Amino acid sequence: MEIAFTKLQGNGNDFILIDESQQEIIPEEMKGGFAALYCDRRFGIGADGVLFLQASDKADVRMRLFQPDESEAAMCGNGIRCLAKYAHDAGYVKESCSVETGAGVVPVTMRYADDEFTATITMPTPAFERRAVPAVGNGEYREEIRGFTVYAANTGVPHAVVFVKEIGAVDIGAVGPAIRNHPTFPEGANVNFVESAGNDTLRIRTFERGVEAETFSCGTGATASAAVAHHLGNVGETVRVETKGGPLIIRFGEAVTMEGPAETVFSGVIPF
Repeated sequence: MEIAFTKLQGNGNDFILIDESQQEIIPEEMKGGFAALYCDRRFGIGADGVLFLQASDKADVRMRLFQPDESEAAMCGNGIRCLAKYAHDAGYVKESCSVETGAGVVPVTMRYADDEFTATITMPTPAFERRAVPAVGNGEYREEIRGFTVYAANTGVPHAVVFVKEIGAVDIGAVGPAIRNHPTFPEGANVNFVESAGNDTLRIRTFERGVEAETFSCGTGATASAAVAHHLGNVGETVRVETKGGPLIIRFGEAVTMEGPAETVFSGVIPF
């Protein structure tokens, strides 16, 4: 048996996509283990997660994301762009579509310009109350952890947001896990270290829950970081968020949107 896959990336946040739109390819009980095996960058294909594109009775398509630690994430901004590109290229959807996720149905618009693909995602409304993050306690989240002031927001998944003078000076491998696993986050949290670059521009580095390492980009993390900065009055309605893998544009209005690229890297088959 051979399993067809496609490798895609959004700002360096990379994924293996398995098309299950017609039938189940990887049995449900094996999806987590499959992700752990094939996300490995030395003994597998290498990725930050495995996307499963499935049929949906609520939207045009359904996205599920399994991470290297075998957990399933409710939402992934970069992952949705990658899945939308695959679905568009395969003829499953048009320039506008909806994607069912664990965080709800997400509208997507997309376009090609000079062979470069860009998608705009209507993100879940950022939630700042502790119960919605989720985090222990009442009111909005603000805690001192390891000498850092930590804010939090849920943009489909829980995010901690830490403003620093220089993101390059932060030892993310040491500080990230301490905040990610802090007891005030009962489900854990992704951790974003954010530096202001002026003119409504932020630079961020993200330690991702489930990957348990720094990734090149995190769409929900970019949205959460911009949302907290906007909530605090530090940025305007349109924010450029510079990740290690490239920029994302976050806009605040009647809805919160994230705009960024996606690219197909290669496709292949796995003997299984």
